[in-house]
Amino acid sequence: MPRGAGHAGHTVVERAYCRNHESLAVPAGTRHDDVVLILRATAKLRQRVGLPTLQDGEQSTTLLGEWYATALPWRPQVALLVNELTLLPVLMPLAPAATLLSRVAGQIATVLAAHGTPGAIVQRELEHMREHRIATTANRSVVGIMNEFAFLADTYRYTNPTPSLLDLAVRLAATPCSPMYRRNISPDRQLAAHLRTVDA
Repeated sequence: MPRGAGHAGHTVVERAYCRNHESLAVPAGTRHDDVVLILRATAKLRQRVGLPTLQDGEQSTTLLGEWYATALPWRPQVALLVNELTLLPVLMPLAPAATLLSRVAGQIATVLAAHGTPGAIVQRELEHMREHRIATTANRSVVGIMNEFAFLADTYRYTNPTPSLLDLAVRLAATPCSPMYRRNISPDRQLAAHLRTVDA
């Protein structure tokens, strides 16, 4: 995958990791009671869930930072989410689209638990995902990884036409991703490495 601009010599995941650690304190201009999940959705998904709502100066308050999301044209349709920091994938039913945003936090928590994330950290993420904001995509590398996951997930469905979305997301998380070749290779390992730096 191509490297983006800034922080010469660092991959997109490394830059996201640095960004997230630099912003562990409450960002300037953000109230202490703000708890915001930022979901950067493709145009395809925004057509289903609504226009961007992110305001200038708003930042994610979650431990894992921002998430990217798109719609998969399966029957029934599925939403694919990818975390910018770890590239961790999450799959969930898209319909009903009107309730997707209110269901995202619960599905992220379910996937984190499936990867062995301590309960206290999962609960902390849930508390910081009470509010959500929609934004446009901003990182082409993460969008590229999301497209690769969409292709792989579709391929895996040929061997199991009715897979568990949770099992499929966990399987995708073991995929080697080029932005991580110099570090932890795959999203599941990247998540584990990140969690080791966090006090529950």
